[in-house]
Amino acid sequence: MISTIISKEQASYEWIDVFEPSIADLEILKEKYNLNQASIKDSLEPEHLPKIEEFDNYTFIILRMVSSTFKDNSDNIGEITDRLTIFYGSDFVITLHKKNVEFIHKMKLLDFKSAKLKDSKHLANYLSMAALGTFEKILPKISTKLDEYEEGVFLTRQKKLVLKHVYFIKRQIDVVRKVIILYKEIVEHFNASQKRDVYSRDLKDLYLRTNTLYDNLSENTSQLLNIYFNISSNHTNEIMRILTIFSVFFMPITFVAGIYGMNFKNMPELEWYYGYPVAIGIMLGICIAIYYWFKRKGWL
Repeated sequence: MISTIISKEQASYEWIDVFEPSIADLEILKEKYNLNQASIKDSLEPEHLPKIEEFDNYTFIILRMVSSTFKDNSDNIGEITDRLTIFYGSDFVITLHKKNVEFIHKMKLLDFKSAKLKDSKHLANYLSMAALGTFEKILPKISTKLDEYEEGVFLTRQKKLVLKHVYFIKRQIDVVRKVIILYKEIVEHFNASQKRDVYSRDLKDLYLRTNTLYDNLSENTSQLLNIYFNISSNHTNEIMRILTIFSVFFMPITFVAGIYGMNFKNMPELEWYYGYPVAIGIMLGICIAIYYWFKRKGWL
């Protein structure tokens, strides 16, 4: 569905927004604004990563932003992010998206004659900043969940459930980091020397801040996973230590019981009246000796 948000009577350019674009819509736009078929094709790919291409009469940008249906168990780029496609020329801006974009609805109320939206380049810069800003907005939520899972790793016994949640957090952070890295070329486009101004610098500052925060978050997640596996390994080692101690106690007892369980005819102890209590006494003596030896070594 094609709609005009801003006409040339309201600003120095027109802004055409296309929600759930069809092939017919794209053909109309292609003919009217002389769009390249390659960029039209790219705009139809649902999981296309961020990119920017400059043509003779317009610039083509693909942005990714946090999905409006983002869930805790999302783990791929299609579930975590939505696509926003921008075509902008000297006197037009075209935006394409398949899902509702909250910040586009809010932008309809802005003053398009202000300095930050004075031309099509500034509008494209603003849209890029708004899309990138969605990743910064979910940082507190991810950080809070990560703190909860860290507490779960140290203080609860249900660690397998925690591991599942941490896995999804790690996948989400990895996907976002990949998207943010690809924003670099878009940021450099708006921050080129001949185009640089306070608004393009704001975009660059946001990019650097978001990139740094997600790098730190990724490092914290990796450390939490390492701690989880170390705790699990230590728990396994503790179990093996206890089982080893039990086996050390029972091995000599089994040895004594095995000897006197052979029932050979010429074993003199079999007919001895005190044979049984002496055998039990030997076993207890061995256990006591092993216990004190372990205690002396600090193994108990």
